[in-house]
Amino acid sequence: MSLSRRTLLLSAASAASAVSLLPAVARGQTAPQDAAASEGAASAAAVERHGLSFFGDLRYPPGFTHFDYVDPEAPKGGPFSQMGRATFYNQSLNTFDTLNPYNQRGNGAQGIELIYDTLMTAAGDEKSAMYGRLAGSVVIADEGLTYRFKLRPQARFHDGTPVTAADVVATFEAFKADAYETIRMALRDLVAVEADGPGEVVMRFRPGRARDVPLTAAGLPIFSKAFLARHPFNQSSLEVPLGSGPYRVKTFEQGRFIAYERVPDYWGRDLPVMKGRFNFDTVRYEYFRDRVAGLEGFKAKAYLFREEFTAREWATAYDFPAVREGRVKVETLPDNSFSGVQGWFFNTRRPKFFDRRVREAIGILFDFDWTRKNLMYDSYTRTVSFFQNSEMMAQGLPSPAELKLLEPFRDRLPEEVFGEPFVPPVSDGTGEDRNLRRQALNLLKDAGWSVQQGKLVDAKGEAFTIEFLDDDGGMERHTARFIGHLKKVGIDATFRIVDPAQFQLRLQGFDFDMVVRRYSFAPYPGDELRAYFSTEAARTRGSYNVAGIADPAVDGLINAALAAPDAAALVTACQALDRVLRAGRYWIPQWYSGQHRIAYWNQFARPATKPRYDLGALDTWWSTGTEPARGG
Repeated sequence: MSLSRRTLLLSAASAASAVSLLPAVARGQTAPQDAAASEGAASAAAVERHGLSFFGDLRYPPGFTHFDYVDPEAPKGGPFSQMGRATFYNQSLNTFDTLNPYNQRGNGAQGIELIYDTLMTAAGDEKSAMYGRLAGSVVIADEGLTYRFKLRPQARFHDGTPVTAADVVATFEAFKADAYETIRMALRDLVAVEADGPGEVVMRFRPGRARDVPLTAAGLPIFSKAFLARHPFNQSSLEVPLGSGPYRVKTFEQGRFIAYERVPDYWGRDLPVMKGRFNFDTVRYEYFRDRVAGLEGFKAKAYLFREEFTAREWATAYDFPAVREGRVKVETLPDNSFSGVQGWFFNTRRPKFFDRRVREAIGILFDFDWTRKNLMYDSYTRTVSFFQNSEMMAQGLPSPAELKLLEPFRDRLPEEVFGEPFVPPVSDGTGEDRNLRRQALNLLKDAGWSVQQGKLVDAKGEAFTIEFLDDDGGMERHTARFIGHLKKVGIDATFRIVDPAQFQLRLQGFDFDMVVRRYSFAPYPGDELRAYFSTEAARTRGSYNVAGIADPAVDGLINAALAAPDAAALVTACQALDRVLRAGRYWIPQWYSGQHRIAYWNQFARPATKPRYDLGALDTWWSTGTEPARGG
């Protein structure tokens, strides 16, 4: 998994699900910037502001005391523990061997973002908005190309030393030089970070920058310059880093668990963006070889909170004694974020996947309707769009505004782009739909493949093989059924599980045929579009463009989205982009739920209001003071 940019902005404050920092590649016209920048550009003098946003006004005014979705009087204390829900950058759900998830070496520990502060913090109930944390305010000038962050003088690292502009400069120098590739790409439009005395940081951006780059920069963790001088950022290390955030590392056992303790005198505990949050005295992440073993650990109270992602387990495995006795609570909560992009992604860098007809044929052979009924208890809906369950999702015929964006690329686009958007076919539900199999064989024949002696071969007689790569067995049942259908048309398909370290290396080097990935976007997508879909990202080792999408039409529509002057224009550009991506058959879409399915030992309370775009468990819940988990 990986996180959306929105989750990244939240991640310094919570261990949320899936993020990415996004690259800035081919330049479009200069984009109108976030709301603060737009207003600043319109006035003769720069204005000091308490927050940043994409479009329109900020929800929370200057002087607000806390977010609406927290209880500002929430008690502090008690433990929280979980099996990780998602990863970002070099993290793995199954193990860790470094406490630095921000470079490309090793497998980073989960939760490490809790020890760091960021310049600003995202609000969990706004589409794209951030408010001051380390920086009490920001002044935007030069039509959105210069941001001057004013640091809070009370900010302190855990060793008592002040957080200064020099620390911020050193942090971004490390990011620009040695960070995970997607961070470096995201910061390409950040041309300079300068200290103006100990209390002010000046960021200068390139003309034509993506709209969200300043927000991305404001949401990155800030490191100690002194610590970086002693510990090269580009190395893997299990030495505990120095942070300034609400937690610090307490103890860990490599590959088994990592625990954090709340900093009782945390300098920022009464900030408006922190009030009522991070209420647990200890936070612990447990590691298991897979989620099945992890479920057994949860039943034994090895940890206290679990989000369930497997329909079979949710339907059959949560009727154990502790649930019946009320000691474990089982609930579903609404997930109002984008449903995300989950599916098997083709590595189109490999010649056998060059032809769109081949990719479509393979996709036809996945019988979702049988799978949903027989393996997933009818609990999921088929994903069809890269922007599923959002206003960005293409529907019906292109609007005049979409056509205006699409027409310049008509000669290189499939004709279907200008009609109804592609939707995967519906099977007869028997698991043996011969009509769909026939369609797939016809497409493969048109692409130059034929079945000889039970094997699908090309004109040279070379067999068609597919290896499905994973580091976990959670998708094995679904993939095994899919493989069975592939074999019936002569494709020699296999499912291979490798250890997390090897999986990371192969994923970063694009050394795979097909792989399951899940991505999600911010409610207002920004530069992450380049990370997932651009030609530049396709050529960049370690990028999130695992499919290798390299299409000038896609690049042009991404630029249109980043240059959108308002929300409506952004929606239109993403709808057009969705049509082109769906026509490319770059992935075999899987499914989505639209709910958080959670189980937890009955020792937590939570605010009346959930953050709209986040689960909020670690972030806003609190302990009721009962017994900790066995490992806690």
